[in-house]
Parts: sequence; structure tokens; C-alpha cells
Amino acid sequence: MRATLLFVAAVSTVGACVDADAPLHPEDTDVFLLEVPAGATARGLTPTLQERGVVDSPWAWRWFLRSADAGCLKAGRHRIRRSMSMRELVEALCGVPVPEDEPFTVVEGWRIEDIDAALAAKGWIAAGAYAALATTKAVDLPFDVTGPTLEGYLFPETYRVEPDRFEASAFIERQLATFQQRFLVLHPDLGGRSLHDVVVMASMLEREEPSPTQRAVVAGILWKRLDAGWKLGVDATSRYQLDDWSDRRAFLAKLRDPDDPYNTRLRDGLPPTAIGNPGLASLQAALAPEVSDWWYYLHDSTGTFHGARDAAGHAANKARYDVY
Repeated sequence: MRATLLFVAAVSTVGACVDADAPLHPEDTDVFLLEVPAGATARGLTPTLQERGVVDSPWAWRWFLRSADAGCLKAGRHRIRRSMSMRELVEALCGVPVPEDEPFTVVEGWRIEDIDAALAAKGWIAAGAYAALATTKAVDLPFDVTGPTLEGYLFPETYRVEPDRFEASAFIERQLATFQQRFLVLHPDLGGRSLHDVVVMASMLEREEPSPTQRAVVAGILWKRLDAGWKLGVDATSRYQLDDWSDRRAFLAKLRDPDDPYNTRLRDGLPPTAIGNPGLASLQAALAPEVSDWWYYLHDSTGTFHGARDAAGHAANKARYDVY
């Protein structure tokens, strides 16, 4: 009899202390997704809710459910915050579930226009909408971008996106935040180079050197040429403004065009922007170039790197490997 009285007293105390409208953790406003399995009930979710930190006391949650209409739960993923009250939590779990997301891969080396074309092909944007924002920097920037566009900073990665809620501006901001988290925060010291120069160099490495393990060597050669006042001679830069990167006839015409600002055979210094969006390996190679005796390099038909110390050695490599 005494045990029964204690139990009733404990339950009554819990009921008296339950405030269904009080936020559980007002300071924790981060949003996360919580999965409601098909057929699940609010009471059956108690262990999951407690594990995720949404419910502090199983007793309080169950007491609240005695008077709450929680039979409306919808199976699927729901956006939840630990700052929600129990009443807000039920409303969220009874709301429309989050649409299923899809993976979207931004390939290393892709240009702004390539990303735009891929998004338009998915039907998520009107053609040109992404490019219009990225080329004018018309989004919230989490760090200073001194170049004229966002080319080079749109981090290549596989992103999970919700097609029904897709916004080009929000996606660009995610890419910039990923660039900041994956690279910029981890490398506050850029070795005396500007961020713009490092990103432009990394974009050339992405296109110039197929093997990530050789990119630091190529970086060493290109930085050495730049610092010595040589022309860089990176042919990939002359492809940047082509509609079709592989259009050989248009590419050869660009190589002979002294007015092309991206022609690093005929013009001094770095090109005005990155020539694509480099991955982490290229960014790290641009930051940590490998010192060598080589001033020249080429790739044979298999993509293998061959360096040379002088023009004579480079000419010999061109003849040996039949490279134009």
C-alpha cells in the first residue's frame, strides 16, 4: 500500500511540473532531422527522443501525451530543434515531412558554367541562374573574395540537396562554407601568398596534372616561373573561356590570341581568375610546392609527367614523347 501511494505521489508531482510550452533547451537552436518510422507512435518514440536530447524526462513526455493529441504523427524525416517545447515537438512531428534529398556532385575542376549546366539539366534552376550569382558574387560571403567572380571557391563535393527546396544562392553559400571549413580554416597561413593567387594556382594544377601526387611538383615549377617573371605557359588557361573545353580548333586559336587575358603563353602573370574549382589535393599542393631543379614539364600520351631543367631538355622530351 505504501509503495502504491509513493508511485501515485511521484506521478502527481511529475504532472504538476510539466509545462508543455516551455522550451527544453532554449539555447540549442540547431536544426537536425529526426526520422519517424512508419506506424510509430509518440509514446513509442520516447527512447529515440530521449537519446537525441529532445526529451529530458520520459515521465514528463508520457504525462504530456495523456492530454495531447499526438495521433497525427507522419512517417518520414522532420526538422527538429532541441529548443522546442513538447507541444512544438508534436506539431513538428505531425507536420509535412522533409522531402527526400538527392546527391549532387560538383566535379573537381568544373567551371561555374559547368555547375550551372548540371543544375539546369536536373531541372532545379533556370539555365544561367547559378552562373549569374556566382560571377557577380551576389550572395552572402563568409570570407573576403578579392577576385571578380567566385570561380575557384565553389568547393567540389557531393552535396545532399532537396530538389523541391533548391535555391541557387543557398547552394553557393553552402559551397563557400565548405571551402572555408575544409580548407581555409585549416590553413590560416598561406605562406606569404594571397588567397586569390593560391586558388588560381590550384585551379591550374587541377587541370594541368592528372595525378594528385605530382601536383606539388608542378606547383613548384609554376611558382618558380611566376616569381622569376617567366610566362607560365599553362595551356589549360586558354581553354577556360571555350564553350566546349575539348574544342581543339578553338583552343589552338586561343593559344595564338595575345588579347586573351587567359593566354599564359603570351601574357605575364596569373590569369585573372581561377580556371575552375579545385579540389582539396590541388589546394594543398598550391600551398606546399615541391622544390625541384625542373623549369619545364610535359605529359606523354599516358598522362605521365616528365620534367626538364632547361629548354634543351624540354625539347628532347617533346621529341622523345611526341608531344606538341
